Amino acid sequence: MSDRLIVFDTTLRDGEQSPGASMTSDEKLTIAKALEKMRVDIIEAGFPAASPGDFEAVKKVAKEIKDSTVCALARAVAGDLDKAARAVQAARSGRIHTFIATSPIHMREKLRLTEDQVLERAVWAVKTARNYTDDVEFSPEDAGRSDLDFLCRVLEAAIKAGARTVNIPDTVGYNLPGQFADLIRNLMEKVPNSDQAVFSVHCHDDLGLAVANSLAAVHVGARQVECTINGLGERAGNASLEEIVMAVRTRQDFFHCDTQIDTTQIVPTSRLVSSVTGFAIQPNKAIVGANAFAHESGIHQDGVIKKRETYEIMRAQDVGWSNNRMVLGKHSGRHAFNQRMKELGFELETEEDLKNAFAKFKRLADRKHEIFDDDLVGLMVDSNFVLNEGRVRLESLRVSSDSGKHSTASLGLCIDGESLQATADGNGPVDASFRAVKSLVESDPVLELYSVHSITGGTDALGEVSVRLKENGRIVNGHGSDTDIVTASVRAYIDALNRLGSSTRSHPQKDSMI
Repeated sequence: MSDRLIVFDTTLRDGEQSPGASMTSDEKLTIAKALEKMRVDIIEAGFPAASPGDFEAVKKVAKEIKDSTVCALARAVAGDLDKAARAVQAARSGRIHTFIATSPIHMREKLRLTEDQVLERAVWAVKTARNYTDDVEFSPEDAGRSDLDFLCRVLEAAIKAGARTVNIPDTVGYNLPGQFADLIRNLMEKVPNSDQAVFSVHCHDDLGLAVANSLAAVHVGARQVECTINGLGERAGNASLEEIVMAVRTRQDFFHCDTQIDTTQIVPTSRLVSSVTGFAIQPNKAIVGANAFAHESGIHQDGVIKKRETYEIMRAQDVGWSNNRMVLGKHSGRHAFNQRMKELGFELETEEDLKNAFAKFKRLADRKHEIFDDDLVGLMVDSNFVLNEGRVRLESLRVSSDSGKHSTASLGLCIDGESLQATADGNGPVDASFRAVKSLVESDPVLELYSVHSITGGTDALGEVSVRLKENGRIVNGHGSDTDIVTASVRAYIDALNRLGSSTRSHPQKDSMI
């Protein structure tokens, strides 16, 4: 049994299938670079057949990423396989991941195919994919509810046809850990040529067991885990990368394998994905939640002060957290700022990036008395996208609010290079500001989500706002941060409007469900 556990990240594919989590090609590339820096083995960049936009996004990631394998998903359909191959053609290391359902309910109700027909198409898909690349992965969709004997037949045939990796998906999160471990063990024992392929698992979290099922499979011999940052994914989500990696790393007495992940990049990447998708991280989320390494109980505090290991099984710094108070302020120079950013895991690749980020830092330092590492993480995450503003940009904002009366917001927007002004009343300063924005843009979307949380403590904390807008069946998320929560709200709203104004693409959720 190999001691290497391969990490297959599908944040850009399955994670993007979360309603409202669709990403632009630039956002995908930014996240892909963060995953590459984390030393993720395989990045599933998308589903090229879903739309021309997704095809171009996968192609861009494949061209730019050098240290990770870039994978494209394809159904067992000729057009899908051709698009996947062309999308990853430029990759230094490319993979095609093809799939077809094998459970009775999927074959009967969705595919309208017999077992023999599914088996034939699976073999054909793998052989076709092998014409493009030697690195082919095959998944029997809904394997967790498939007949064991038929599953063995399909996997044996897929491996014989040239699949280097066979992935066993618990597509609907139906399995229990002991049951799933037995399934993996049985497959590895019963499939005659199982030693010729890496066994992978891909678990969904419908019963809250995605990580538990994945780890149970790893314990009995699976050596690739498919997961996402923050457990992002359709429905209840996927197995969480950070939880799997740290469970295996922390419990080396139990798991006889380890990943090559640079765990110090986990928190910055988690924050980045949260910013792009607008999905806030719950405070008590394992590893990356704000309370993951916090102690309030006096008994716990006393124990940690005496010996950290009494209540902490991991070091916060090992996953990218830092509890150190920042000494950077408005008198700090660019060199000190850039050096601290590198220590926090952020690389400002160009002089222009550094100039823009440092300008944002200076503006924050003028408003905030104390700056902490979390302020800087939030600032950098925001800089990745707010600096690349769309057709609508906030120029000025002024609000007035009296108790028991309507609030008034006056703002200036730059729309396609033209400066415009508007004033509106509303039920509170945020409502008034949003109404003023809507009066200047040709859009009246439905606000489905408005979420606010502070990045650090104190009344001068840097606040993050996430909004979700829906218009003509399309759902997008926007993000903004500022010490002024109304300004942060307007920035988030404008960010979402800019995304609505960008080119649309059909959501991949309706086309794939591994």
